[in-house]
Amino acid sequence: MTHTNENGVRAGAAIVASAVAVAATVWGVATLVEPGGAGAASRQKVSQPNGTDNSGHGRAGGPGQQSQGIPEGMAHASESGGNAVNITIDDGPDPRWTPEVLDVLREHDVKATFCMVGPRAKAHPDLVKKVVAAGHRLCDHTMDHDTAMDKKPVDYQERQILDAKKLIEEAAGNGAKVEYYRAPGGAFTPDSRRIAAANGMRPLGWNVDTKDFEKPGTAAIVDAVKREMGNGPTVLFHDGGGNRAQTVEALDQVLAWLREQGRPTGFPVRTAPDTP
Repeated sequence: MTHTNENGVRAGAAIVASAVAVAATVWGVATLVEPGGAGAASRQKVSQPNGTDNSGHGRAGGPGQQSQGIPEGMAHASESGGNAVNITIDDGPDPRWTPEVLDVLREHDVKATFCMVGPRAKAHPDLVKKVVAAGHRLCDHTMDHDTAMDKKPVDYQERQILDAKKLIEEAAGNGAKVEYYRAPGGAFTPDSRRIAAANGMRPLGWNVDTKDFEKPGTAAIVDAVKREMGNGPTVLFHDGGGNRAQTVEALDQVLAWLREQGRPTGFPVRTAPDTP
């Protein structure tokens, strides 16, 4: 699946917002192409500094509003600060590839954030428990991975988010909590961010899209990380949705490269204000 970078960071990129959006300077635009089934299509999504999306609607309460101490704004920065990098893993758990991803992370002593699809977590509670036991964090990636959920009613968005959270936490057991929410394909809305924050989950974007879901080759995935790292610290990989052999090998090489560069890894911020 292809994702839209909600943060919209693209060096030197600037466009004029669409007629339905509030006229403003925007941070950037990326084309979204979601595989994983018939009907996948391209679309565009614009993110603006004040928290509006391309519908022109701002999130409730305006920028910086917090629910239960969790901001509704997108998380990108790392809790470890400085030049730390956040490794995020989407679309699992998967019985074939999640264990291999966990092995690579363990070998490099790196912690990651796993964005899980609710029914997949329910089907593989042993893997969810392994993720938590290894010290990684959990992220809600909805029930059905509907990349058009930003066009659906608010009650639908709420069910997608909260039902998945419940399944993931039940699979994890022992009081483990889902700490982030990532919309499929970057299909965030002001309402979905509000719902997530109100339920203790920080909306989680990304800065570096490896496009590993396209299986472009291990070298291409690694090159994407090196090329886009200037966009910000949060890197997107996948452990579900298909053959992830290239991802496993690329992740191993990327983590070795980060160590050589003197760049530690960490978790995305949860309680700090909105980050650029």
